[in-house]
Amino acid sequence: MEFDLCRTLWSHGSDFLKNGLAPLHMASQGDHVDSARILLYHKAPVDDVTVDYLTALHVAAHCGHVRVAKMLLDRKADPNARALNGFTPLHIACKKNRLKVVELLLKHGASIEATTESGLTPLHVASFMGCMNIAIYLIQHGANADVPTVRGETPLHLAARANQTDIVRVLLRNGAQVDARAREQQTPLHIAARLGNSDIVVLLFQHGAQVDATTKDLYTALHIAAKESQDEVASVLLEHNASINATTKKGFTPLHLAAKYGSIKVARLLLNKDAPVDAEGKNGVTPLHVASHYDHQAVALLLLDKGASPHAFAKNGYAPLHIAAKKNQLDIATTLLEFGAKPNAESKAGFTPLHLCCQEGHTEMGRLLLEHGADANYQAKNGLTALHLCAQEDRVDTAKAIVLQGADVHAVTKAGYTPLHVASHFGQLNMVRFLLSEGAEVNPVTAAGYTPLHQAAQQGHTLVITLLLEHKASPNATTMGGQTALSIAQRLGYISVVETLKVVTETIVTTTTTTVIEEKYRVQAPETMQEGFISDEEDEGGEDVMDASYGKPTHAQHVYLPYYEGQMLLTRDDGMAGDKSYSYLTTDDIMKGLGGEDSFDVSRDEHQVMEEVFAKRGAKDNYSQLASEFIPDNIEISKPPVITGYLRREKLVHPPPLMEGESLCSRILEMGPAAAKFLGNPSGLLCLCSPVIIEVPHFASLRGREREVTILRSDNGETWKEHSLEASEEAVQEVLNESFDGEELAALEDLNTHRITRILTTEFPQYFAIVTRVRQEIHAIGPEGGIVSSTVVPQVQAVFPQGALTKKIKVGVQAQPVPPDLVAKLLGNRVAVSPIVTVEPRRRKFHKPITLAIPVPQAAQKGMINQYSGESPTLRLLCSITGEGQTGIGGGF
Repeated sequence: MEFDLCRTLWSHGSDFLKNGLAPLHMASQGDHVDSARILLYHKAPVDDVTVDYLTALHVAAHCGHVRVAKMLLDRKADPNARALNGFTPLHIACKKNRLKVVELLLKHGASIEATTESGLTPLHVASFMGCMNIAIYLIQHGANADVPTVRGETPLHLAARANQTDIVRVLLRNGAQVDARAREQQTPLHIAARLGNSDIVVLLFQHGAQVDATTKDLYTALHIAAKESQDEVASVLLEHNASINATTKKGFTPLHLAAKYGSIKVARLLLNKDAPVDAEGKNGVTPLHVASHYDHQAVALLLLDKGASPHAFAKNGYAPLHIAAKKNQLDIATTLLEFGAKPNAESKAGFTPLHLCCQEGHTEMGRLLLEHGADANYQAKNGLTALHLCAQEDRVDTAKAIVLQGADVHAVTKAGYTPLHVASHFGQLNMVRFLLSEGAEVNPVTAAGYTPLHQAAQQGHTLVITLLLEHKASPNATTMGGQTALSIAQRLGYISVVETLKVVTETIVTTTTTTVIEEKYRVQAPETMQEGFISDEEDEGGEDVMDASYGKPTHAQHVYLPYYEGQMLLTRDDGMAGDKSYSYLTTDDIMKGLGGEDSFDVSRDEHQVMEEVFAKRGAKDNYSQLASEFIPDNIEISKPPVITGYLRREKLVHPPPLMEGESLCSRILEMGPAAAKFLGNPSGLLCLCSPVIIEVPHFASLRGREREVTILRSDNGETWKEHSLEASEEAVQEVLNESFDGEELAALEDLNTHRITRILTTEFPQYFAIVTRVRQEIHAIGPEGGIVSSTVVPQVQAVFPQGALTKKIKVGVQAQPVPPDLVAKLLGNRVAVSPIVTVEPRRRKFHKPITLAIPVPQAAQKGMINQYSGESPTLRLLCSITGEGQTGIGGGF
């Protein structure tokens, strides 16, 4: 019956499945020896492959079908055939613990040292999967126990990662290097310490493992055990004289890490071994600082019981109580105060814990500090009190609490600013109202002669101005420079503020003939607290990331093999098959376990991931950690190092300038080598031969076409400009078509999504910045004039008459719609707002007036609804022409 069916199907030219599975693959999967024999008799290719380059021998090895495998090998099947990811039948047999198939393959010439794309040998696979008999057999037949993968991992590393104690014992007895170094100089001991396998740790020590072996960043196994709260492993390490004083590259001891992660048992073990309780790490941070930061009260109490100083100061002068106050760690703060922490301890700039908690608005923390003797009027070195900081951040409830305890509403800073000045400057209306209700003087002056009204006028806070005027603020008061609040508002272009002040300000007109030299207005601002706070980098010197890619192949090795459950064993992690009759298996799902563990990468900084890419002709390298693509085109040089990395905006001395409505939608991209050119042949520079494409993911919400992504570049780290080379579809396709064949190009196109932006460049600046902004229509307008229309709001137009310009310049128009329902929610139906329109370049003078067309605003419901009966609606045009970093706008409502 089976013979007849096979002959019939073959004679009728039965086709392959769409994934490339031939009849011989299916016969091998089902252990149908006779069917396989018939297919081979009728010249079925013995090494025919699927789309993922799986042969029938791969399938037989996976299923453990020795008879079919032997038949295939007798018909000269290639025992070293490689799947798309480099897996040979021997790798798969080792994964599935098919000892008989392993023996058969080795007898027929299978390479015992064959490696996959990621460098895995059959012994790596057997070691990770715990196939002890196969591991012993491979070693007996000459397998090298110290072959590293591309990540530097030996079979011993993988066995330790998979908690395969017996395999570790076998490998060590057969001469495996006990201190073999993987990526970032990690040894098997580091891995066993992270996983908490004390049995493997003991085995490693029995074979001479170095107890204080360090990674690239000088992490010992004890550091890792402390971080992972592995107290049993820590105990074993300490019994073998692990150093309790060992420090990482940034100066942190195991006790610091135990404090950060709340590892109370490990901390107790370390302290019982006389670990230095006040050891200072980066920036002078002690374990007690770290425990306070992360609110580990039990660890903090243990440290204090063991003699930790509650008065220890970090580099910026912060004591643990400062940190607890800022983080609102009430339990920690109470414990610290009970152990004698000083409530008025000063930082380097003179700030106390009360300053910090008031700035954050932690009212209960403030009460706790005041109950323990904190001075409500303590002044920092610049004169700021806690009440000033409450005023700055609008912490009214906290302000009430400290005023009840005697905080002075008239306190002044070194520059003469009262809390009312500060609240007025920052537009904190509720705080202004509170301070006035507490009797704050309404017209105090700073050293420059500014009153709170001047500060509010300078910042454009109309509601604050109205409230101050209601409390008899003097509109005619002048600064040391002779300016009134009205003159300041006029100078800065605050229309609504001018309208409010001009009706109450006395205007004195004098007629004189003078030469006016207009000076730039100097903004007056109160003092602020300019102190850095403890960060994850400071408390540990860089996060030790558990990288999920660690232990996985370099590339995604997804080779799909369909199988029938019940006829084929599931992978070790599959569990119950369920009631599906058909499923898919991947061949490094045929190696599913090998990627199952997270990695421990102590060198990776969470703020920046660097990858060095050696460019090759027509090649692309996928930065899996950086999550960006670097695509060089037709590069004909010998491996130039190309460095890319992510930076936070605040890490730059001169970050990219962002205007109103603009924001970074990705971290800053640092390029290297800076000034490398990819076109031409300038001497002295790294010279490639064609442009490159950089693909960067972003998180911008473009709202359809309302916003857009633009690229800024900085060649020197100081000045920024818009990147001029546009990565248009045509330009990108021209580059890609010259470098990749159709299949590679299709793979690249998978990355071209709305979450990825492409940068096309012929040279590297020092930095790229990905910025999202309201969509801007840019046209070149010359003396002949022209019209620029918005694609977001087509009714918005800028009309330039002939002769308005004497030379051709780039003109940009932005139109940002304001949702009517949002306006109605905030202001009711008595107000409607048109789109906000921006015209670039700012402050440009035209020889003839230009015309801006803006649609009349519409209310959210049926047109304008005026709440005052008998009054007709009014239409007002608001405009603003302000200083650098802001835009000129016009909007009607």
